[in-house]
Amino acid sequence: MSPSWPLCCYIFVVLFVLLMQFLWKYIDDLVGKGLEWYVIGELLFYASATLVPLALPLAILVSSIMTLGNLAEHYELVAAKSAGIPLQKILRPLLGAALAISIMSFYFSNYMLPYTNLKMGSLLYDVRQQKPALYIREGIFYNGIDGYSIKIGKKESDNQTLHNVMIYDHTAQKGNTKVVIAEKGKMAMSDDEKYLIVTLLNGHSYEEQKQGRPNERNKNPLLRNQFKTYKISFDLSTFKLNRTNEDLFKDNYQMLNLDQLETALDSFEVQLAGRKSEMQKTVASYYMTFRDSLLKTPASNETNFNRLDTLISDPVYESALGQARNVKAYLTSTADEMDAREKLQARFAIEWHRKYTLSIACFILFLIGAPLGAIIRKGGIGMPVVVSVMFFLVFHVMSIMGEKFAREGVIEPRIGMWIAPAVLLPVGLFLLYKATRDSALFDIELYSRFFKKLIPSRKK
Repeated sequence: MSPSWPLCCYIFVVLFVLLMQFLWKYIDDLVGKGLEWYVIGELLFYASATLVPLALPLAILVSSIMTLGNLAEHYELVAAKSAGIPLQKILRPLLGAALAISIMSFYFSNYMLPYTNLKMGSLLYDVRQQKPALYIREGIFYNGIDGYSIKIGKKESDNQTLHNVMIYDHTAQKGNTKVVIAEKGKMAMSDDEKYLIVTLLNGHSYEEQKQGRPNERNKNPLLRNQFKTYKISFDLSTFKLNRTNEDLFKDNYQMLNLDQLETALDSFEVQLAGRKSEMQKTVASYYMTFRDSLLKTPASNETNFNRLDTLISDPVYESALGQARNVKAYLTSTADEMDAREKLQARFAIEWHRKYTLSIACFILFLIGAPLGAIIRKGGIGMPVVVSVMFFLVFHVMSIMGEKFAREGVIEPRIGMWIAPAVLLPVGLFLLYKATRDSALFDIELYSRFFKKLIPSRKK
C-alpha cells in the first residue's frame, strides 16, 4: 500500500473539515450580501490554502498510523521481520518522505502562506464591509440605500409591482423635510445594474422649505405637488463589492516571510532602544531643571531643608511637586507605549518561529504515528483515528497555550512556540524505540496480568 495516496486523501478530508469550521465562523458575514459565486469560491480557495499548515500535520499523523496499522494487521510487518528486515529499515523510506514533506511545508509557509494570507485577509475584509443585498420587505422601513428611507405596504409576486409606497428623502441632510407618497409603483434595475429605478404612480410629494430660525418652524412654507408619474433613481454602487488596496495589509505579520520578519524585528529593537534612550534623557532633563532652580534659591539663616513648614510653602517645593507629577505621567504613558510595542514585536517573533514549528510538527507527528500504527496493529477508521485525534489535540492545545503565553509576554516567543515540539519529540522517539523492540505497549491483557500479580488472590 502506497502511503502517498492515503496522505492526499486525508489532507483533503482534514481541509474540508477545517473549511467547514471557517464557514461556520464567518457565516454571518457571507449570508445575505448578494455575493457572486466566484467571490465565495475565491475566498474559500485562499482560506483552504491558509489552512494547509494546520491540516498537513494531522493528515500525516492519521495516514502514518493507518498505513502502518494496516501493514501490522495483515501480518506484513511480521513477514518482513521474519525475512530479516528490521522495522528501522522498513521505516527508512517513510522517514525520508516525511522529512521531504516537512521541508516542502517550510517553503510553503515561508513563500506561499504570506501571499494567500494577504489575498484572503483583504478579500475577507471587503466582504465583511459589504452591505447586505437589497431586500425591501412589506410594512418595514428599509434604510439600506444611503439618503433614503423606504416603506411599502404590499409587494406583488413579481417582486416589481409595489403598493402604498412612502419614501423619505434625506439626501439634503436636513431631516424629514421631504417625503413622497404614491398609491402604486414599479421598480426595475438599469441596464448596467448600477441604479434602481422606481416609477411611482398617482401620488404626492411634500417638502418643507426651511427659511427662518429653528424655533420658527411653523412659519416655514410647505410645498405640495401632485403627480401621475414620478421617477426616482437610487445609486446601487455601494452594494457592489469594492476591493481595498492590498498594500494596506502587506505590513501585517501574517503577510511576511522570514526575511521580512527579521527586518521588522530589527526595526522593533532599534525603536525600543531609541525610545528608552529618549526616556532617560527626558527624565534627566527634569532633574537638571529642578537642580538648577534649587541652586538659584537664596539661602537664609534657617534653610528650607531644616523646617518642614517653610518647605511646604516654598516655591521650590511646589516646582518639584509639579515636575514629579509630569515625570510620573510621562513615564506611565511611555511604559504603556513600550508595552504595546513589545506585544506587537512578540507577534512578529511568534510568526517567525511558526514558520519552523509547523514544518517540524509534520516530522514529529510522523515519528509518533508510524510507531503507533505498528504497535496498535489496527487499520481502518476506528482506533487509529481516535488515537490520532488525541495526540493532535495534545499538540494543538500545547501550541495554543505556548503561543498565548508568548503573546502576553509571560514567556519568550522562542520558548512558547517550541514547547509542543520539545515535549512530543521524546514521546515519538520513545514510541519508535518500543516499536522496534516489538513492545506490547497497548496490550490490555499484559497490564491486567501485571496488576493481578500485585494483588494477592484470596483463598476460599
